[in-house]
Amino acid sequence: MNDQQPLLAVENLQVTFDIMPRNAWPWTRPQKLRAVNSVSFTLSEGQTLGIVGESGCGKSTLARAIMGMVPSQAGKVVWLGEDLRGLNLKQLRKRRRRLQMVFQDPLASLSPRMTVGDIIAEPLRTHYPDIKGTELREKVDAIMERVGLHPHQKNRYPHEFSGGQCQRVGIARALILEPKLIICDEPVSALDVSVQAQVINLLKNLQRDMGLSLIFIAHDLSVVKHISDRVMVLYLGNVAENATRAELFASPQHPYTQALMAAVPIPDPERERAKLPAEVEGDLPSPMDPPSGCVFRTRCPLATEYCSREVPVLEDKTGAGHWVACHYAERAPE
Repeated sequence: MNDQQPLLAVENLQVTFDIMPRNAWPWTRPQKLRAVNSVSFTLSEGQTLGIVGESGCGKSTLARAIMGMVPSQAGKVVWLGEDLRGLNLKQLRKRRRRLQMVFQDPLASLSPRMTVGDIIAEPLRTHYPDIKGTELREKVDAIMERVGLHPHQKNRYPHEFSGGQCQRVGIARALILEPKLIICDEPVSALDVSVQAQVINLLKNLQRDMGLSLIFIAHDLSVVKHISDRVMVLYLGNVAENATRAELFASPQHPYTQALMAAVPIPDPERERAKLPAEVEGDLPSPMDPPSGCVFRTRCPLATEYCSREVPVLEDKTGAGHWVACHYAERAPE
């Protein structure tokens, strides 16, 4: 979206899983579950991209496909001009030093048999085996202090920490390799609201001090609004809308984005009562049997017969980087 080479460019990425029906015969063909469907976006250096959507819309699968943790069947993941999908495991491992991930469940993502010091040091031991002894301990102590942990706690085990502290351990583990990009897969969804704010502010401060780029996945639009530069809305593995934070929250164009915003509670009781209700009804369709045409049409208040026949193209509706995949986005209520 600009002349400068992006740090990360994802182009038409597709992730499909083969699912065998229950009690199927051995010769039964598996069903196709398309978890990520032709997703494209770019991320510039120092930028934060927020990704939002309901559970089951493909957010976490997209993150793992970018990292190479799940295989993708088509598309490109271009990191600093190089397609990661074309690399072998040894080559990918070297690039992964600069791409790290923070997971949703802080306690489940940490080995209960390792001390937090060993957990944080493990990436260094893996990627830089020559770093040992005093140098290794100094790096662990420094990164623990940077994320708000005391170095004297490094001999404790994860179960001795709170959820927020465990997430700080996960962030320290990701940061110790000094990456350029961190993918945060719903890193605050399992935390209390006050702890969420602390972790988000920590990530923002680290981003400023270390020049990090972030992909921040969340359900909570208020969290995404607080931390993101751009926001991408996913629905059933497809990009519904992608715009700058200011544009998206000032003028959401896709009906799904509007419904997500309408569902966010407002602290002011009078404003909460006065706001329009969310118009999306029903449950998310099965990704193994998505609707024809526009995948959102079965829940969309603007849907017509045309929507069942034609797949909407992701287009820049404003000419200024506000991408929307909706046949009627221009007349969608603001």
